[in-house]
Parts: sequence; C-alpha cells; structure tokens
Amino acid sequence: MSTEQAAGYFGSFGGSYIPPELQEVMDYLAQQFETYKNDPEFVEEFQYYLREYVGRENPLTYAKHLTDKLGGAKIYLKREDLNHTGSHKINNVLGQILLAKRMGAKRIIAETGAGQHGVATATVCAMFDMDCTIYMGAEDTRRQALNVFRMELLGAKVVAVEKGQGRLKDAVDEALGDLVQNYRNTFYLLGSAVGPHPFPTMVKHFQSIISEESKRQILEKEGRLPTAVLACVGGGSNAIGAFAHYIDEPSVRLIGVEPDQAPSLTQGVPAVLHGFKCLVLLDENGEPRKTYSIAAGLDYPGIGPEHSHLKESGRAEYYTVTNEEVLNAFQVLSKTEGIIPALESAHAVAHALKLAPTLTKDDILIVNLSGRGDKDVEQVFHMLQNQ
Repeated sequence: MSTEQAAGYFGSFGGSYIPPELQEVMDYLAQQFETYKNDPEFVEEFQYYLREYVGRENPLTYAKHLTDKLGGAKIYLKREDLNHTGSHKINNVLGQILLAKRMGAKRIIAETGAGQHGVATATVCAMFDMDCTIYMGAEDTRRQALNVFRMELLGAKVVAVEKGQGRLKDAVDEALGDLVQNYRNTFYLLGSAVGPHPFPTMVKHFQSIISEESKRQILEKEGRLPTAVLACVGGGSNAIGAFAHYIDEPSVRLIGVEPDQAPSLTQGVPAVLHGFKCLVLLDENGEPRKTYSIAAGLDYPGIGPEHSHLKESGRAEYYTVTNEEVLNAFQVLSKTEGIIPALESAHAVAHALKLAPTLTKDDILIVNLSGRGDKDVEQVFHMLQNQ
C-alpha cells in the first residue's frame, strides 16, 4: 500500500474532513483495523463466519441462455445474491462487527438506502448480541417497507429520517451526527466504500472477497482472465469489491454502471461530502444535488474516493443506464436464467445486455450480481402496471 493510500487517499481523493473529536475516533479505528486485518485469529474467525454463516464461496454461474440470446461475449454472474441476507452487504458488516467486538463496542449504528445493509447489520447485531440503530431515509422506508420489518424483526431500531429528501444522503447525515454525540460507546458500521478514512479502505478490504473468488473461479472455468468485470455503482462497495483483485490486471476492463438520474461519476466534480473528497453532483448553489434512482441503494450524490480516482486515472470506465433499461434487464434475467436480480444489480445487467453483443464469442464478461430482487418485486410490479 502506498503512503498516499495509507493516509486514506486515492490520488487526490479520500482523506478525512471531520471535527477534531471525531478525527480521534477515526484515527483509533484506523489503528485497530491495521492491527487486526491480518491477525491470524481475526482472519480465521472472519473466514469461519463467511463459510458457515454467509454461505461462501458463492458460485460464478455461466449464464448460458442469456449468452445465447445476446449472441456475443460469454456472460458469468458472480452470485452475491445467494449470500445470507441476499446481497454483498453481509461481507463487510461481518468484518466490521468482528472489529467492533474486539474494540469493546456495545452499540452499533448504521445507515441504509435499499435496506440491504440495514438488514445485514441487524442480522450480525442479533448474532453477536449488540444494540443496533439503523438510520434510513423516510422515503426509502416507504419504498422498502419489507426490509424495515426485517430489521425490526431482527431486533434493530429503525429511525426514519424526514429531513432533506428522506433518502440515503440524509440517513448518512443523521448517522454521522449520532456518532459525534455518542462516539465513546458507539461503532458506526458504514455500509459503502465512502466516508472519512479508514472506511473506504476497510470496506474494500472486506468486500474484496468477491473478486478474490471470481478471479480464481474464472481461471478454473476458462483458464484466463475476463475481458471485463461489470458492477453497479451507488456508493461503490460491491463494485470496488468486484474490481479489487483485477485493478492490477491491465487487460481486464473495469466497468461501473450508475443510474442516469444519479450520475456521480459521469457528471460529478471534486468536492467534500460526508467527511471525504470525491466526485459529487452539485447544484447551482454548490450543494449536493438531489438525486433519484428506482434502486434506493444507488441514490447517492457522491461516490467512493477510489472510484473517483479510478475514473480520473482512466483505469475504470463508468456508464449510465435509464430506468427503462433497468426494468427491462430485471425482466430479461428473470426470464432467461430464472434469477431475479436486485434493481441495483439490474443496472449492471442492463449495460451487459448492450455490451455483450458488440463483443466476440471469445470475450468473457463477469457481472457482479450484488443482490437478489425479492425486496424489489412489489415495487417493480407497480411500476410495470403503470407503464
């Protein structure tokens, strides 16, 4: 790891722009993370729960019918949807809760958009007997009512945030406010690769299991690396996990896909948001722009600092897709492969539907299927009824 990265920077992005009292908490967290991340006992416990509780490793499934339908590149799906709780979020929360336990924390707080991170956090808090409070935008609590009930069923207190747009950004604001007030006994279990250092580095570390597995699996199946790895991007945790072990493989294209109504990477400018520097969508007053995505988990006006750096350096490519393309992809994957994807994941599938036919049969795409679509079926039902 470079000195710049060690200090929480990826190129000119990242860092820590927070009050001094909170900086002390972050410095201590960074020190504890560095102490434990390669500690044999910690690693063994993390791997035990990934295997016995999460159900890893999950498959890299060849999507034969979709490949045949499109007539181009071979498409493989990295099946994070098969994890316990239904998405990639459990990888990170498991790593962080084991760290919180070692740090003596008794209370866990978290933010959530689509509810998947909230459900995963509430799940591990139940397992490790920790007090759990989840902040969620009021609008998102309405869109994802089933996930709110899941969190409450697991013993978490869900706080609906009415201010602002009542979306993910506002939930993060409230969670950070709580941490400032209660940092002495509270561990903030951040769900995406965003926030002040060490969160982006920490989340990437725990999510890199995705690409660690997929790289080994594709070499076993095909004897070579993929042409490209595709993942949806909101804050960026599933994508950075899916990219991590390919970043130093220049032959592999890294492709992030975001909503056209929350295009932080394609239209954002460098600014500070939630205590770190990244590409941010700003309005005419220099404030974070209002965003909207049919996928609540992608509804964020900024992006992780490493994605900002990958975009500016040209190492990764980022594209947008429309709501119509996402809804189409949601249905196409369901009908061709019998796999209902999360609306977030359907963004990556939507771009794959466009990209695969432009490539040859010798090309290979890995699409990170970051979550399953059970949580979205009712929402999609109503959207399709109103078309």
